[in-house]
Amino acid sequence: MDSEELKSRSQDFAVEVIRFVMSLPNSRINHILGDQVLRSVTSVGANYRSACRARSKADFISKITIVEEECDETQYWLELFLRVGVPNKQLVERLLKEAAELTAIFTASGRTAKRNKY
Repeated sequence: MDSEELKSRSQDFAVEVIRFVMSLPNSRINHILGDQVLRSVTSVGANYRSACRARSKADFISKITIVEEECDETQYWLELFLRVGVPNKQLVERLLKEAAELTAIFTASGRTAKRNKY
C-alpha cells in the first residue's frame, strides 16, 4: 500500500468514526467519549500527512510514532464504547478492526524506517 492509498484509508476511517459519533444518542458520556475518539481519529490522518512531508528520516520516525500512538488511542476509545454498550456493536467492532490494522501498518512503517535509518 503506497502513501496515497494510506492517506485515503486513514481519512475514510476518520469519516466512518465521525459518522458513528454523529449517530450516537445525545448523552453526557457519548459527548465525552465522542470528543475523545474524534480528536484521536482525526489526528491519525493529519499526522500521517505530516509524516509524508517529513524533512528527514528522523523527522519521519518521530511523526509516524505519533500516528501510531493516535491510532492506538482511537482503539482505546472505541473499546470503551463497546464496554459501556453502544447501539451498533457490530459497527464499533468493524471500526476497531480497522484501527488495529492501521496501527499495525503504521507500526511496521516506523520499524522499517528505524531499521533503515543507519
